[in-house]
Amino acid sequence: MHTLTTALVVEAAEGELNPLVPHTAEIVLSLIVFGILFFAVRKFVVPAFEQAYAERTAAIEGGIAAAESKQAEADARLAELEAQLADARHEAARIREEAREQGAAIIAEMRDQAQTEATRIVENGKTQIEAERQQAVTALRAEVGAIATGLAGRIVGESLEDEARQSRVVERFLVDLEAGTSGVN
Repeated sequence: MHTLTTALVVEAAEGELNPLVPHTAEIVLSLIVFGILFFAVRKFVVPAFEQAYAERTAAIEGGIAAAESKQAEADARLAELEAQLADARHEAARIREEAREQGAAIIAEMRDQAQTEATRIVENGKTQIEAERQQAVTALRAEVGAIATGLAGRIVGESLEDEARQSRVVERFLVDLEAGTSGVN
């Protein structure tokens, strides 16, 4: 160090010092310190940075790969769910159509049953009306016969107790009555 200060004093004595031009000793000393500092940074700091960079890159690439994997799984699951939904919609449409067809078949069957029942009721009604009409005609014939016999007996003045004669008179009366009713219509 002593030589450095002596060199400075000698230079100062030789001429004026230029503040813009560095001294050779300073340049050499700066190069040595820079070399030591460069070696220390290259030996200790750069590997740590490179390791941190490599770890960070691996983490990012692993995260990207994991995200892509998860996205592919999600896409596959979405496609599967959409397929299931489409199948469920088709099944629901099929069930609705079957229910509609079954409903139409039930309605047609109920109409047929109702028509059959109505026809049966009408036929039973007609049969019953015919039977009641026959009973009424028979009862009316008997009653009209009795009245006609009694009336004819009073008019003729003789008794029409004879069964055969009574039947003939009643039959003739009813035939005349029906002929008169037919002529009116």
